[in-house]
Amino acid sequence: MKVRKTVTQVEETITENGRPVDPPSRIAVVLAVIENPWHGAGYVEDLLPAIDDVAPALGALLAPLVVEALGRPVEAYGKAAIVGLGGEVEHGSGLIHTLKFGNFFRDAANATTLLPAVEKVAPAGVSFDIPLKHVTDATIRSHHQTVTVQVADAPRADEIIIGLAAASAGRPKARLAPLSSER
Repeated sequence: MKVRKTVTQVEETITENGRPVDPPSRIAVVLAVIENPWHGAGYVEDLLPAIDDVAPALGALLAPLVVEALGRPVEAYGKAAIVGLGGEVEHGSGLIHTLKFGNFFRDAANATTLLPAVEKVAPAGVSFDIPLKHVTDATIRSHHQTVTVQVADAPRADEIIIGLAAASAGRPKARLAPLSSER
């Protein structure tokens, strides 16, 4: 795995619509800009060897960084793979849609639900939203949210951005009824 750089973003919401958020809601994102291991190889039928090599290393790198950046227990989480224009969406999907990647974050967050994801092929500087869901119950509506991120010079054509996002709470001032209340 060749990492060009990592990017960390932390946002904290202190007020929402003029009302204090106590404690402030925090969302952290850590992104790794990596060399696409399949770039220049043409169509690769079997992606598994590179997935086995790269995905666990990415999970081991990113999971502790995002938990540390959040600085609080993780209540919601998500993941992303943004592939440069010289690659395929399957390259990013292969790296993030494997337990060899996701279980690092699940374990660090004491989570049991599937990690929601965004993946696409895009040019450098693209803005993208990482979806977040509750770590143990994906039906808890207050934790359905997104965080928007961007890396000005990535992904280059031969790169992939792999990211993890974590939230300390649901949406600030969430007030929708539980899904179980609907008939």
